[in-house]
Amino acid sequence: MTRFSFDLHATDGTARTGKITTPRGEIRTPAFMPVGTAATVKAMLPESVRATGADILLGNTYHLMLRPGAERIARLGGLHKFMNWERPILTDSGGFQVMSLADLRKLTEEGVTFRSHVDGSKHHLTPERSMEIQRLLGSDIVMAFDECPALPATDDEVARAMRLSMRWAERSREAFGDRPGHALFGIMQGGVTRELRKESAEALKAIGFEGYAIGGLAVGEGQEAMFGVLDYAPGFLPEDKPRYLMGVGKPDDIVGAVKRGVDMMDCVLPSRSGRTGQAWTRRGQVNIKNARHADDPRPLDEHCTCPACTGYSRAYLHHVFRAGEMISGMLLTWHNLHYFQEIMEGMRQAISEGRFAAWEAEFHAQRADGDIERL
Repeated sequence: MTRFSFDLHATDGTARTGKITTPRGEIRTPAFMPVGTAATVKAMLPESVRATGADILLGNTYHLMLRPGAERIARLGGLHKFMNWERPILTDSGGFQVMSLADLRKLTEEGVTFRSHVDGSKHHLTPERSMEIQRLLGSDIVMAFDECPALPATDDEVARAMRLSMRWAERSREAFGDRPGHALFGIMQGGVTRELRKESAEALKAIGFEGYAIGGLAVGEGQEAMFGVLDYAPGFLPEDKPRYLMGVGKPDDIVGAVKRGVDMMDCVLPSRSGRTGQAWTRRGQVNIKNARHADDPRPLDEHCTCPACTGYSRAYLHHVFRAGEMISGMLLTWHNLHYFQEIMEGMRQAISEGRFAAWEAEFHAQRADGDIERL
């Protein structure tokens, strides 16, 4: 049986490119993972997501445990079969959603008790239960259960949450057990404080994981503060294991993270933006609902090979968005996911050829040009 492994192919400065191997297929890094919250990437078919270049999807433990339920998914053959995606899946631990979405939550050393935002039902999530749910789902990469405090928070609060998360990481490792072909990732916490990040990384390395995530960023601290942490945090983690920055981000966030040594990222942005009429292009953001596009026969991006750009005009995309047609979200989501994967492929090539700095300069220069002139 294929085991979970990570091979580093090339570095350019701090940027890295490599390959994660799993029984369900290879993941080229740096990798962007589209988010399939409720066992679907909204407005996309699984084969369409694959066609954009995605090697791996993310599923949400919190949402799936509430609806349709992890036990039900297991009875139906596991998450891969359930959602018709046979390639790797990473599931988050549920910790972040419990903190941000659940009602009336109560946090103790044992875990978190909360009421569902769906129907008000009461649930108890612990490191052990999180591992059990993710095992029932059958995900390839499992995340340790952690507490992610919203920033800004006091140093004492960040330190308390980080140390609790490290104790939960140890319990997660124990509960995960021996599962050949599956991987457990620990999550570094510590806010924007270097000493706490280092303490967290040391605790995780002592436990030992197949990969390591940088959590607690992209939660309102701003890009400058996030890059400030990423200037040192990836270096605290083992070089021979994948590094995953959770919940990031915009194209320039992604490029800045890879430049600083990150291998994996996920974000709802491409799909959420697509459903609200926002397209991300090499020349920055395009708001398709704006009247300037109503008579424009040109594509969103003449260099893009996605279906939205090869088959439809800005005028059409403007029309279907204004008319509330489903195809609007479908086409714009496809375009956005395609563009994000194009960025990843561009970086992988540039790093392997030792020209990342030149690629990055061109990326920023194109975006600075802004959208094409209006007709």
